[in-house]
Amino acid sequence: MDIDTDPVPFASPETKAGPESRLESRLGLDDLMRSFEAYKQTNDARLGQIERRGAADPLTEDRLARIDAGLIDQQRRVDELVLKGFRPPLGRDGADDPGRREHKAAFDTYVRRGDATGLLAIERKALSVGSAPDGGYLVPPEVEREIGRRLGDVSPIRAIAAGRTVSASVYKKPFMTSGPTVGWIGETDARPQTGSPALAELSFPTMELYAMPAATATLLDDAMVSIDEWLAAEVDQAFAEQEGAAFVTGDGVNKPKGFLAYPTVAAASWSWGNLGYVASGSAGAFPATNPADVLIDFVGALRTGYRRNAAFVMNRRTESVIRKFKDSTGQYLWSPGLQAGQPATLLGYPVVADDAMPDIGAGALAIAFGDFRRGYLVVDRAGVRVLRDPYSAKPYVLFYTTKRVGGGVQDFDAIKLLKFSAS
Repeated sequence: MDIDTDPVPFASPETKAGPESRLESRLGLDDLMRSFEAYKQTNDARLGQIERRGAADPLTEDRLARIDAGLIDQQRRVDELVLKGFRPPLGRDGADDPGRREHKAAFDTYVRRGDATGLLAIERKALSVGSAPDGGYLVPPEVEREIGRRLGDVSPIRAIAAGRTVSASVYKKPFMTSGPTVGWIGETDARPQTGSPALAELSFPTMELYAMPAATATLLDDAMVSIDEWLAAEVDQAFAEQEGAAFVTGDGVNKPKGFLAYPTVAAASWSWGNLGYVASGSAGAFPATNPADVLIDFVGALRTGYRRNAAFVMNRRTESVIRKFKDSTGQYLWSPGLQAGQPATLLGYPVVADDAMPDIGAGALAIAFGDFRRGYLVVDRAGVRVLRDPYSAKPYVLFYTTKRVGGGVQDFDAIKLLKFSAS
């Protein structure tokens, strides 16, 4: 069974966070906006010094760099507060389902004391296969959902890409390389036979992703500690870091295939199976004059139908470079989000900060722009397994936690890249 799990990108947590979290987010956002105003004033002063004297004052350059670093730190803090607001307590879903309560209680006993009797009995009743003492046991459904939701919050590409949960190890998706012949015709004209569409197939295998959090005996013995919350919190960052890099640069060998790993061609010569790129016009940099024009041309390279839900993806160092750019009227192209949970924007499109993206350099594909919901697919195989290991790292107990995930480009026309080269 395949299940669509498209996330809702950039949703505001205001309705989910408590009053304290909302206040912290609001204060953090206010600080961010004040810092950006100081940034604009300092950068305007720097540009004025360049016009008058041909060079900026080193003190002004240093102040601008410090404000820029502060903006990055403040944005991270706001993001962290937003994530806290997105995390309601576990254990509410399925509270009235006896089967789920039984699974949750058996899983809790296994994690705390290593007693798998209850889980084995549940699996025998369900006639499940592939989950045994040597391969671990499935976590309760609500914990699996919580891990998946946290990954969507933390992993930048997962948050904006399409998602699908499958029960098989490989998800295959057909697509049309050419459609049926169509055309206009008169009401009484003869209808000629039309050609059939040509179909091909995309394949998205799922690969094993693992994390191994450790716990002390004291933590496991503490009845006040929610094992579900602890496990989800321990593995989400580890999973997000590993899969996040793979979604961008993964080579497809024992990991998802990142969108930067596909062949690239100039956008004007684009063909299916390749990602189109726009050259910056200068090797390893933006042009010295009118650098904003490059970004405008870059946006224009994406077909109109994809722009409605498009977003920029770049790392924070690249974002710092672009933050200085202005349009022809003197307005800054980059602006921070207007409310907590909303991303910064560039030319009116959301900016997704992903540290897996390369830095600006000669030939680097440092910026991506497109509708990632249509362009990139993340495939999760249902089931997260945990294997308890009290022997390998005494006195700590290790929990070998695995899930299977794949990914790849599903629409090669939906994503464009900015290449820092002369042509």
